[in-house]
Formats: sequence, C-alpha cells, structure tokens
Amino acid sequence: MRESHHSVSFNPRPGKGELAVLFSGQSQTKPLHRVGPQVLDYYLVHYVVSGRGTFRCMGTDYHLEKGSSFFIFPGELVSYVSDEKDPWCYRWVGFKGTRTDEFLSGFGISQHQPVALTQQHRKMQALYQQIQLTLRKRLSHCDMQSEGYMRLLLAEYAQELVQGSIQKEEASGIQQQVEQAIRWLTLQYHQPISIESMAQSLGYHRTHLSKMFKQHTGQAPMNFLLKIRMERAKILLQDSLTIEQVASSVGFSDPLYFSKQFKKWFGRSPSEYRQDQTMNPYDCSQ
Repeated sequence: MRESHHSVSFNPRPGKGELAVLFSGQSQTKPLHRVGPQVLDYYLVHYVVSGRGTFRCMGTDYHLEKGSSFFIFPGELVSYVSDEKDPWCYRWVGFKGTRTDEFLSGFGISQHQPVALTQQHRKMQALYQQIQLTLRKRLSHCDMQSEGYMRLLLAEYAQELVQGSIQKEEASGIQQQVEQAIRWLTLQYHQPISIESMAQSLGYHRTHLSKMFKQHTGQAPMNFLLKIRMERAKILLQDSLTIEQVASSVGFSDPLYFSKQFKKWFGRSPSEYRQDQTMNPYDCSQ
C-alpha cells in the first residue's frame, strides 16, 4: 500500500470576481480516512487519481474511483471516506466566484448531481497539478494565472460532460425542468408548499411535473422536499435555536409534527440528535 502524504498551496491574494482559486492540494489518504460531516462556505472539487472511496451529499452515497470527481457546494452537509483496502489518492481545488454556479450548471453539476466521470485522465491531472504549482510559487500574478488554469479545467469538464446529440438535448430539456423544480424547492423549503403551487410558479402542468420529477430523481416532489427540510434541520440543530425555531425555519408550523417527522426520518428525535452531537462533535479535518 502506498505511503500516505498530504500537501496544499494557498492563494495569497484571491480575487473577488467571476472565479477565484482559494487553494489547491493533493493527498494519498490512509485507509478509511474520513472528512466530515461538514458544511463549507466555498466550492471544493476533488479529482480521484487512484483508489476508491465514498462521497455522501444530500443523503445519497456515491462510490467513486479513478477518473471520478466530486463537487462540494457552499452550505451543503457532506462527508467522504476512503476505501479500507484501496484508499483514495486525489487532488482538489477550493474556489469561489460570482459565476461559479453558472459555470457548473453549464455542464450538469449541481448539489443534486455532484459527481462526474471523465476520460482524459492525464490532462485532468495536469491541470490540477498546474493550479497547485502556480499557487506554490506565490508570484504577484498567481491569482490571475490560477484563475486561467481553473477556467481551462472547467472547460475540460464541460467538453467531456456536455453531449450534443438530439436525444440528449431532449433529455436535457426535461432535466432542466427537473433542475428548475429542485432549485425552487431548495429555495422555498421554508415556505408552505404544494405540488399545485410549485407547478403554477414554474409554469408546468401538475401531472407532467410530478411524472418528470419522479422519473429523474426516483422520488415524488413532496418526499424530495421533506428530504431537503430534514437535511437542513440537521444543520440548524447544531446551532442554539430552539426546536420550535428550527421547525419554523424548515417550513413546519407545528413543532410536534416536525419532531415526529424528524424521528421517522432519522430514528431519533431532534432533542436526541442534538444531544448526540454535543457528546460526539464532528471531525472536520481535511
């Protein structure tokens, strides 16, 4: 088994525009190396050079190996762990920017589709390596140079992931409808929501929207909404809010009903979950 190692380089003067690289690194992880659960306030992408591991986001587990990438979005509760026998070696870049969501959604990456598989292994590795080397030199222009390499990296993802066939364009149209519904639910989860109100707001027929949503996510819209609310509630329960305040913040007017739904979803009441977090704080190391 390869010996574990870890290195990271930081941008001394990150910009505040459309796209800025914050840091970049690489790691040969130890068996069962675990990160999180944690919530970040920036974007982070990992590219798997070799090995295996599992990434968890929005309650879904993704089993990833060589050539896979996983994207972490600000405000999302995530965790990831290396395989016990064949642990990950990966490279990563932390970044931010006013057009980051636009760039990522352009090639199909979102909180609900956070992983990608690419084939140009050597080229992807080289771009990640070049970003880290640029930051390591800490020259006065390293911010602009690292941004340039980051744009090339995102363009490489776009070239591999975006397909131009008519069939996929049609599927993409439906996928965009579903993504729009998901984004609407993600932004409106704290409000009273019905399928009728969502369909009316988005301009789709209720039956069509429900059918397309379940076909692409495997869940009915209201069950997907409950999943969003429960995951958000877990994050809020780590703060000093009361149970009633947490319930109201995720769209429940009745805190007792919220507690029942939370226990049904996670097997523990909100109070029991909060107590467990106090006794076993998260390990948020990289």
